[in-house]
Amino acid sequence: MFACGVALSNKDLWFCHSNSLDLYCGDARRTPSSRVPDPTAPEPLKRELTRVALAALALNSMIGAGIFGLPAGAAKLTGLFSPVLFLICGLLMATLMLSFAQAASYFQGTGGPLLYANTAFGPFVGFQTGWLLYVGRATALAANANLLATYLGNYITAVNDGVGRMLVILGIGVLFAWLNVTGVKQGMGAILAISVLKFVPLIVFVLMGLTYVRPEMFAGTTIPSFGTLGEAALLVFYAFVGFEGALVPAGESKDPRRDLPVALLATAVGGTLLYVGIQVVSVALTPNLATSTRPLADAAAIFMGSFGVAMISFAAIASSLGNFASSVLAAPRMTYALAREGSLPAILGTVHPRYKTPHISILLFLALGVSLGIAGTFTQLAVMSSLARLVGYTTSLAALPKLRRMFGHEPQAMQLPGGYLIPGAGLAICVWLMLQVQFEAVWKTAALIAFGTVLYLVARATASRKTA
Repeated sequence: MFACGVALSNKDLWFCHSNSLDLYCGDARRTPSSRVPDPTAPEPLKRELTRVALAALALNSMIGAGIFGLPAGAAKLTGLFSPVLFLICGLLMATLMLSFAQAASYFQGTGGPLLYANTAFGPFVGFQTGWLLYVGRATALAANANLLATYLGNYITAVNDGVGRMLVILGIGVLFAWLNVTGVKQGMGAILAISVLKFVPLIVFVLMGLTYVRPEMFAGTTIPSFGTLGEAALLVFYAFVGFEGALVPAGESKDPRRDLPVALLATAVGGTLLYVGIQVVSVALTPNLATSTRPLADAAAIFMGSFGVAMISFAAIASSLGNFASSVLAAPRMTYALAREGSLPAILGTVHPRYKTPHISILLFLALGVSLGIAGTFTQLAVMSSLARLVGYTTSLAALPKLRRMFGHEPQAMQLPGGYLIPGAGLAICVWLMLQVQFEAVWKTAALIAFGTVLYLVARATASRKTA
């Protein structure tokens, strides 16, 4: 597990190779105008990640701070049926993970979804896929900042809303901007320690809570309407996103085409079981769960008292800080690398003369995340993050037929039963979930996508003028 924590930040740094063509399977012999990844190209990164490390990485990437806030929203929409909703979402996500596992089996290089889309559809679609996942990270950062302020409100009531809440979100942004711009090395062990502080309380919460749950507590369960189920599924989907983080460091895996499929399946099973357990305990033991702003803390208070509240609140704060630490370390390297290869304005690829960090990219990411955090609520931002990732997932799934024709004959290529049945189901699920999104989230996410498109077109036009 410790090795996984070390790998978490190392792998996220795939974005920041000085030769950004490494982004596309590490084949520096290719020119920007002909970037077609070669799955057999040598990967310059050191291959140290094992199957266990990849599985732990995927699980850690998926289980973030969102689970500390989602049980209330799920209960509000579906009541006692909500644990089944988490199970359904886990099964639906399994189709996505299996499809991504097949795509991962075709490549040995670094890049993940961006690599798949770029290979099948070219640089612009590859850029948009990467940008969408970047937007997903920024909105998730904002959502988790809101959640951190909410749980911090257990100790400091002034930060529950208004100016106090805004100052907390802004203060966290400034702190991490300073840490990252000044070149302070992120302690890999510290990030892992934060992850442990998240997982242990959740496991204790489930194991202790289940001893108080009785079957008769679910006697009044009713199945919600299809429309309500779709709205709730979109919200709960946020708990399952992030697994794609394990796909990015394929170039650092010892045997990615064999290990990644196993890692993703283990993540689907382990994450779903934990989520279902959390929701069973929460909805069975907390009478007012649907209106709670700190659902897990309120549930823990019932069977663990003040100790449970403190344990869960501390875990939520630690998880949110861990999300900040890993996101601010990794995501700006994406805009840095894309700027270096000409897909974003060159200023985002500049390095601080003293600290040798991509300071402009870091400040852009934090400015975006903090602004969204101050302007939105946890639920709104979680839906936006889900939507951005859904579009990115859809692009990757749509690339599978071409990728299969190109690389499906490789000895280690994964063959899913039913041909395109599972990827087709995954694609249909993504489209269905996107149709549940309310217009407010659509136009806000579309605005962020349009912003990225403008930056891309400006960068390409500038590059064309320089080479003319």
